[in-house]
Amino acid sequence: MSRYQYLEEQFRISQHKQFGQSAEGHPGQGELFNEAEALAVESDTQEEAISYTRKKPTRKPLPKGLPREVIVHDISDEEKVCGCCAGELHRIGEDKSEKLQFIPAQVKVIEHVRPKYACRTCEKDGISNTVKQAPVPHSVIPKGYATPSLLSQIITSKYQYGLPLYRQESMFKQHGIELSRKTMADWIIRCAELFKPLYDQLHQHILKQPVIAADETTLKVVESEKVNSYMWLYASGADSPTGNISGTEIPNIVLYDYHNSRAGQCAVDFLKGYSGYLQVDGYQGYEQTQAILIGCWAHARRKFMEAKKGAGKKGSGKADWALNHIQKLYRLETQLKDKTVEVRYITRQEKVCRY
Repeated sequence: MSRYQYLEEQFRISQHKQFGQSAEGHPGQGELFNEAEALAVESDTQEEAISYTRKKPTRKPLPKGLPREVIVHDISDEEKVCGCCAGELHRIGEDKSEKLQFIPAQVKVIEHVRPKYACRTCEKDGISNTVKQAPVPHSVIPKGYATPSLLSQIITSKYQYGLPLYRQESMFKQHGIELSRKTMADWIIRCAELFKPLYDQLHQHILKQPVIAADETTLKVVESEKVNSYMWLYASGADSPTGNISGTEIPNIVLYDYHNSRAGQCAVDFLKGYSGYLQVDGYQGYEQTQAILIGCWAHARRKFMEAKKGAGKKGSGKADWALNHIQKLYRLETQLKDKTVEVRYITRQEKVCRY
C-alpha cells in the first residue's frame, strides 16, 4: 500500500468518526442484534383466521402474585327481572377486565418509644433507684433517622437508575421532607463502610474464578485535581444480571475499583497475582498482571469496520470476509447461550471447523 493510499484511508476513517454514524452495522446483522425486538413482536401477536390471515395483537396477563382488588359492577335487583315475562333472570356468566393501578411511594415516620421504669418505694426511702429501660434499637446510621428501606431507595436510585442526589432532594421535598443532598451523601459513605466486608468477600471469591473480564473507564470527580479519574471494572459469570452461566457454578459478580490513575499497577494490586484468564481490550496496562490475557471480539471487529470504512468505494473484500465470520460466531454464541458448557464446547468445535 502506497503512502498516498494509507493517508487516504486514514482521512476517510477520520471523516467518518467526526461526521458519520457511530453504529457499526453490517449487512445481514439485523437478524442477530434485533433478535429481542423481533421475538417481542412475535410473542405479542397471534394469527387469527377470518377471510384472510392477519396479526392480532395480544396483551400478556398481569402477574397473578400482585395484590388484587375485585370490584363487581352488577345491575340492580329491579333490573334482574325479565322485561318480557317478568321472570327472574339467572346469572349465565361474566366478563372480566384487568386494570393496573400504580400507588406512589408512601413515606411514614416510625416512632420508637422506650418507656422508663423506676421503683417508688426506693425513691421514697432514699435508696439508690435504678431506672430500667429497653435498649436503643440497632440503627444503620446511629443517631440518624434513616431506615434500611430509605437507604436502599437512595442508593438504588443513584447507582442503579442514575438519579442524582439533587433530584432525589427535590423528590423528597414533594413529600414535605427537607432531606439535603449532603446528608444523603454522608449516609452513602457510611453505608459504603458497612459494605466493605461484603465487598472484600466478593473480591476474594472473584479471584477464584477461571475467567474475569476487566475494563476501565474515565470518571469525572468533583473537586479533583485531575481532569479524569478512572473506574476499573471486574466481572465474572454471565453478561447479564439474571445469574450464573448455564451448566456452570460461575457466580455473576461485578466489582468496581476507583482510582485517580490509569496505571497498570491498579490492575496488579486488585488481581493480587491472579493467573487465570483475563478478558480485556488492547490496553497495555493489563500486561503487567500475571493473568493469561484473552481478547474481545467486539474490539477486534471494530478494526475491521475501520478498514471497511477506510477502503471507501474501492471495496473491502478482506474486511467483509472477517466481519462475516465474526458475525457467524456471534450468532453461534446467541444460539448456545442457554446450553451447558459441554454442549457449547462440542457445538463450537463442529461449527468453527465448518467456518
